[in-house]
Amino acid sequence: MSLTLYDYELDENGYKVRLLLGALGLPHATVAVDMIPGAEQTRAPLIDLNPLGTLPILVDGETVLREAEAILLYLAQRFDPGGPWLPREPDAFGRTMAWLVFAARDLHAATLARRTAMFDVPGDAIALERASRDAFRAMEDHMVLQAIADAGFFVGATATLADLALFPAFALSRDHGIDHEAYPALRRWARRVRALPGFRTMPGIPDYH
Repeated sequence: MSLTLYDYELDENGYKVRLLLGALGLPHATVAVDMIPGAEQTRAPLIDLNPLGTLPILVDGETVLREAEAILLYLAQRFDPGGPWLPREPDAFGRTMAWLVFAARDLHAATLARRTAMFDVPGDAIALERASRDAFRAMEDHMVLQAIADAGFFVGATATLADLALFPAFALSRDHGIDHEAYPALRRWARRVRALPGFRTMPGIPDYH
């Protein structure tokens, strides 16, 4: 096995992949990429690996993958088939996939809001903040219902890829001014994620109390 992750330490999308690599205990090499401000991923040789010029990129032998959620699915399928991260039962599988789509689509506003606040990336800060709060409110409402059902994670009683895909955007949202006190159910969930075996932190992730 020879896994190589091309990554930027402060990028929440790369952090999603690092979370699963830690949870699975997978040895891998990491290539640090100067994404901000260098935009190194948009030039050769990285643009040859990913013509879209985005991070993260995972190389596994002859396999080259982009997009965090796709990489999560690949790693779970390849190294943990039948394991808890990607449920096989149809209902749980479908709900896991739905939250992965949510992470890539609805939470993208939070990613952009953070980049605008921290790195001066152009963007409508007010609109991005509003969209971020809307996404976090949907997550909070869901986790309130999960608590009533005695389910501590987004899909059920155990963590799945959904939790790893959703965690970074919420955990890092203080970087763009969102107070976590407004989301008590998500705070409790975040503590559970932090307690998962193999959990890795990154700069900007707060300790939850």
